[in-house]
Amino acid sequence: MTALLFLEDSYRGDATAIVRGISQNGGIVLDRSLFYATSGGQPGDRGLMLWADTQTEIETTLKGDGGTIVCMPAQSQPLPNVGQVVTQRLDWDLRYSHMRMHTALHLLSVVIPLPVTGGAITAVKGRLDFDMPHAPDEKYDLSVRMNELIARSLEISETWITQDELEQNPTLVKTLSVQPPKGACKIRLIRIGHGEDQVDLQPCGGTHVKNTKEIGKVRISKIEKKGRHNRRVHLVFET
Repeated sequence: MTALLFLEDSYRGDATAIVRGISQNGGIVLDRSLFYATSGGQPGDRGLMLWADTQTEIETTLKGDGGTIVCMPAQSQPLPNVGQVVTQRLDWDLRYSHMRMHTALHLLSVVIPLPVTGGAITAVKGRLDFDMPHAPDEKYDLSVRMNELIARSLEISETWITQDELEQNPTLVKTLSVQPPKGACKIRLIRIGHGEDQVDLQPCGGTHVKNTKEIGKVRISKIEKKGRHNRRVHLVFET
């Protein structure tokens, strides 16, 4: 398995690692990864991998077999040898935008407290699909409530529980489309706020900011009907 450095510190921008293999599709497998792999609607990280006098552009990052993470180089980029010590360097601006948007979508699930049926994140926008038979409040009102939560400067932290503890608290899971891994020894929970100020607690393996104020102002740009019981709510950063 690949050690997940991005879970230890999502703000870390570079780290060394050892190449453990080259996948069949030409991806680089490391013993520990700073790069987040595409999952849960969040895109994989991009960046650079450097060794000796060589550097390779990492175009995206994917999940591999057996708990590995595979860094996918751009076409025709050089590959390191197995056993090579390399330096991973994130495209930090992209990562940070994903962190801000991912945290904002957690808040969106607070202002619209309905089951989530899907979601996606980019560097400039995000969306959640809800099991929502009827149209929600006006977009403006929802945007105001979102920005009120952001302005409270709520701290974001993590905690870990067992699979048994999660099964005893099924309401923690908001997503119908992406469920926490069954059989995992521990499940990671993301908490927004603390004590009386806590507004959200749910399982998540993505990267997040440390405080809601880092998100900046957002706006709900569009609400689409996507089926009889499904509506898609789009969120953008307010410029």
